[in-house]
Order: sequence, then structure tokens, then C-alpha cells
Amino acid sequence: MSGSSKAINFLAVSSSSSSHLCSTKMALAISDELLATFVPIVVYWIYSAFYMSFGSFDNYRLHSKKDEEEKNLVSKANVIGNEGGGASKSQPNSITVMAGQFIIAMFVLDTWQYFMHRYFHHKKFLYRHFHSHHHKLVVPYAFGAIYNHPLEAFVFDIIGGALSYSISGMSPRTSMYFFSFATIKSVDDHCGVWLPGNLFHIFFNNNSAYHDVHHYLYGGKYNFSQPFFVMWDRIMGTYMPYSLEKRADGGFEARPIKRAK
Repeated sequence: MSGSSKAINFLAVSSSSSSHLCSTKMALAISDELLATFVPIVVYWIYSAFYMSFGSFDNYRLHSKKDEEEKNLVSKANVIGNEGGGASKSQPNSITVMAGQFIIAMFVLDTWQYFMHRYFHHKKFLYRHFHSHHHKLVVPYAFGAIYNHPLEAFVFDIIGGALSYSISGMSPRTSMYFFSFATIKSVDDHCGVWLPGNLFHIFFNNNSAYHDVHHYLYGGKYNFSQPFFVMWDRIMGTYMPYSLEKRADGGFEARPIKRAK
């Protein structure tokens, strides 16, 4: 084979390899919009699995394992089955801008979910046919955080998330971080565990014990705020404080105390 033929063959092979490499890179490229859709779901189950691994850690539970099995009105198998139920913003933002968008989105989501949550409790039809689905979990646990009726999920999460996204002006990539964070927070609020050093307990008054009070059969008129702050409960007079007491048989109990004025 002549030198020129070898050169031509080499260039052809190189061109083919480059094209294959480019095709592979293009195939591996995932849009921020797609990541924002699926990453929070993956985070939900990974973080839930972390808390479910504490199933035998009785000294840190807010309820006993027996309570979880006997008081809930729906099985874990059903809860898992329920889960089966403008201008481009793709450019990166500075940390300062992202932090501002996070704060705005947190307040928007809290505001929407407080008033929708309270409304679904106060309207007997909505509670009986929709929100009571979630309150079958009298004793919450991690992956029960989004065990709810599809209509409620649409009103609370889809519309609330869309408002948070739109009003804050965040990019799809930032929204991926935000909704993953909100997902982790929601799982933590329902985990039924009080772990020492948990950062969510340190930085947020709205935490697993606070929301546990709301899930009590007699606590449904209080502590509607979710998932970040207790601001609206305090403003609207639905704030129910609690004391965290050690149970004689191990673990903790979030015991409601006199209502704040």
C-alpha cells in the first residue's frame, strides 16, 4: 500500500472515531430540565432509605416501631405503590443569585403550601376525599412524605413548585438543586426520627417533631406550615409548640404544650 493510501486510510479512521466520540458525548448529554425532573425523585428515595435504615434505632425514634405498625391506617406496601402514582435560563448563576432565588422560592412554596394545606383541612369535602389519604399515616416515616392523593400532589407540589420556580426566576439547573433540597426537607420532616446533630433540626424550627405534632389525631388544626418555616403558623394563630420528652421505653415523644398567643 502506498504512503498516500495509508494516509487516507488513517484520516478516514480518525474521522470515524471522532464522529463516534461526538455521538457518544451527545448521547450522554442530559438537559437541566430533565435533571430537574428526575433528580429530586432519586434523592427522595435515597434519603428515605437512609432514614428507614434507622428502623431498629429505638432510642432516636419519635414513635415506637409498634406504633408505626399498628396505628397507621395504610401499609408500607400501599405507600410504595402510591409513589408509582420564555428566555432560556440554562446559563450558570452566581452563588449570590442562586441563594437569593432559593430564599424567594422557599417563601413562595411555604406560603402556597400553608394556605392550601390549611384549606384542605378546613373544608370537610377536601379533607375526607383527598387530604385524609396522607393522614392515614398517623405515625409518619420517611418515604411516606409524599403519600397523598394525586389531586393533592398536583395542587400542593406541582402548582406550588411551578410558582416557586417562576417567581424566583431560577434556572432549570438551580431548580434541580432547590427541589432536591425541598425533597430532602420533606422526607426529613416525616422521618419519625430525632437525630442529634441533624442540621435540619438546628436551622429549622419546622422539623420532624414539629410536623409530628400535626399528624397527631388531635393536632390537625395546628402546625400547617411546610416545608421550611413556621412563619405562617405564628401569624395565623395555628402554631402549636411542643416539648421533646424521652420515652421510658426508649426514643422520644414530641408532646404538644399550651398554644402560643
